[in-house]
Amino acid sequence: MRPLVDAWRSTTSRLILIYGALFAVWSVLLLGAIQWESTRYLDHVVDQVLQQRMKYLVGEERAQLPRTVDEASSLDRHGIMAVGLFDAAGRRLAGNMTRVPAGLVADGRLQELPDGVPRADRPGDAVGARVGARVVAQRLDDGSLLVVAKDTTTLDGFGAIIRRTLLWGISLTMIPGLLGGLWLSRGPAKRIRAIQRATEPIRMGDLTRRLPVSGRGDELDVLAGIVNAMLGEIERLMSEVKGVCDNIAHDLRTPLTRLRARLYRAQQQLDARPEAALVEACVADIDAVLARFRALLRVSELEDRHRNACFSQVDLAQVLVQVHEFYAPLAEDHGLRFELELPPLAPVHGDAHLLFEAFANLVGNAIKFTPAGGRVRLHARMESAGPRVDVLDDGPGIPADEREAVTRRFYRGDNSRSTPGSGLGLSIVHAIVRLHGYALEIGEGEPLGTRITMHCHAAEPTATGPVLGQSLERIGQKSREKMKISSSA
Repeated sequence: MRPLVDAWRSTTSRLILIYGALFAVWSVLLLGAIQWESTRYLDHVVDQVLQQRMKYLVGEERAQLPRTVDEASSLDRHGIMAVGLFDAAGRRLAGNMTRVPAGLVADGRLQELPDGVPRADRPGDAVGARVGARVVAQRLDDGSLLVVAKDTTTLDGFGAIIRRTLLWGISLTMIPGLLGGLWLSRGPAKRIRAIQRATEPIRMGDLTRRLPVSGRGDELDVLAGIVNAMLGEIERLMSEVKGVCDNIAHDLRTPLTRLRARLYRAQQQLDARPEAALVEACVADIDAVLARFRALLRVSELEDRHRNACFSQVDLAQVLVQVHEFYAPLAEDHGLRFELELPPLAPVHGDAHLLFEAFANLVGNAIKFTPAGGRVRLHARMESAGPRVDVLDDGPGIPADEREAVTRRFYRGDNSRSTPGSGLGLSIVHAIVRLHGYALEIGEGEPLGTRITMHCHAAEPTATGPVLGQSLERIGQKSREKMKISSSA
């Protein structure tokens, strides 16, 4: 079903279907016009024959007319002509008609009877067995009725031939056309899928990638060339902007570090003087600026897409256990419950140190914004695509209109402006997530606070799968025991 849907979405397939539909409509109109003109011509010929025969019979002497009518009936070897002579009361006098046809008007004009005429030379003279007939009837001077008719079998057969020709013509044209359209659409569809695969890394931030070009110079190659030129210019501009920011951060670190050292020495010389507190505050501010520069350079370092070349299988459960052990004392100092829910997890493809840094930033933020007596949860579970890790807190939460902006550099929401920080923590997390090709989702907590979810991709299975599963089970059991101990304390 999916290949048919993809084929229908193809422009080539749609054009072929539209052309086929137009061709079918034109064929119907053309053959309909041919049938109409042919039928009109044959009707005219039949009408002339009937009128000539009627004129001939009317011109016969009255005494010889019955004999002439019988002879005319016997001369019709194909059985398509019918002649009948009836008296004024409607009784049959001569010919091969058994009675006067129903609905007949004796005015000497041509008329068509859909049920045909009753004939003695045809067995099974039922209405359903009759065929239509064109008839002319005329009253003679003595009151008798003379009827001449011709079956429309020839005309009906000709119409059937036209209809069969139309059916076969459309079938032999549309079916190969549709099959050919599906076959022709495979090439463009294959190239579109290749372009789609090439754009996926670009969408993830790798501006060094380019769209494939076949070299045939068709419309897709022209479009790919335009997009590649745009990507090259965007990459150049982004590199220049990024280089300026990185150079500023790197160049300012050295004089700020020197300034901090001089202020620190001055602070040591001032001892207990009142100016010492002012110098200490200046040192703290410089430390905050240096921390921001380090975070900014860290984000730039993580945005280097070549770092994923050394990725390998990572025991995500072990990383989460390390994060829990590292932040459990900090959560206890803040009067918080820090819980870890860790079922057996499949390994992921990535860098263990970077993943630890990402989860550490998330847990650190959760602890920082959760009031005393609250709870922070690090919850993991397996899904079809891979492990899913949720970090939940009881803090003030992130408004829905700010959830996308908080991953940008230096952005600080209304709920975090009064809390110390640089606004780069979630930027680092977002850079790590993009580097791994994972997905980050920010939502509401349960029932309050914030829920930040990282959707990870499972690594390819290896022969160590059962052993790894047992190891993860032991890690999960160990973490649950620690949780019980911490909660009871």
